[in-house]
Amino acid sequence: MDIVEAEAAAGVGAARTGSAGEWDREPHPSDSLRTFGAVVQALREHAGLSREELATIVQYSKHTVESVELGRRMPDEGFVERAEGATGNTSALRRAARHLSRGEAGLAAWFRRWARLEREAVSLCTYECRLVPGLLQSEAYARAVFQGTIPLRTDEELEAQLAARMDRQKMMRERPKVPFSFIVEEHVFRRRFGDAEAMRGLFDHVLERSAPRNVTLQLVPWDAGLHACLDGPVQVLETSEGRRLGYSEGQKNGRLISDPKEVSVLCHRYDTLRSQALNPKESRDLLERLRGEL
Repeated sequence: MDIVEAEAAAGVGAARTGSAGEWDREPHPSDSLRTFGAVVQALREHAGLSREELATIVQYSKHTVESVELGRRMPDEGFVERAEGATGNTSALRRAARHLSRGEAGLAAWFRRWARLEREAVSLCTYECRLVPGLLQSEAYARAVFQGTIPLRTDEELEAQLAARMDRQKMMRERPKVPFSFIVEEHVFRRRFGDAEAMRGLFDHVLERSAPRNVTLQLVPWDAGLHACLDGPVQVLETSEGRRLGYSEGQKNGRLISDPKEVSVLCHRYDTLRSQALNPKESRDLLERLRGEL
């Protein structure tokens, strides 16, 4: 299941400049943001600090400190660490920050830490072995995925998730100079859903989305054997500052990976698999052949 949002969690953005320009106001503050903000305020007051004084320490404006305390903004890693030091190093803020999530509809909580990074990346690489990557899914395929998940969703929740998935795909059309690379296992496209018409719609959609020059799709054929990415799906992106970040997920969880050594390993695995997969033309030919077999 795909999943978003916080360049801040990886230390990307305005932390070093003291500017809050990179932080978007939360459209729907979540309970976790409100709770975290209340803890910040309580610890600040216990330490005898005004908002202005804490703002100086965390290197943000008084307005930003107020917005965090009111649950209106997602704090970044730098804010959490400096606020932790300023309020007694109790570890309360570090622990609470691990459970923060935004209140946006349609996006799983664990994926929200990746979305903005993804939207602003200068390159994005995706390896998938379970299902068609979210950025390539047809609406019918995405709906079938959401309908089949447990626990079941209400119609309203399903439509919100579907809208978020389709809206997320817009960035591929809106950013024609950003390289998008996808490596997908062949068996993913052999797994049936719906009827033949729905499957043909999926293939048509994937072929259309992967046609632009900045999009590369490679399939790993059944007979490719074992390879370096068998640990599971992974995504790697590069920020405008030249920093590389990774993302991996499993059952009901996801992890943003910022450690340079870990990300380097993921990049090496991806590059190795890229050389083992079918080239883009061969991959398109295989998709078209699978479509013709329906």
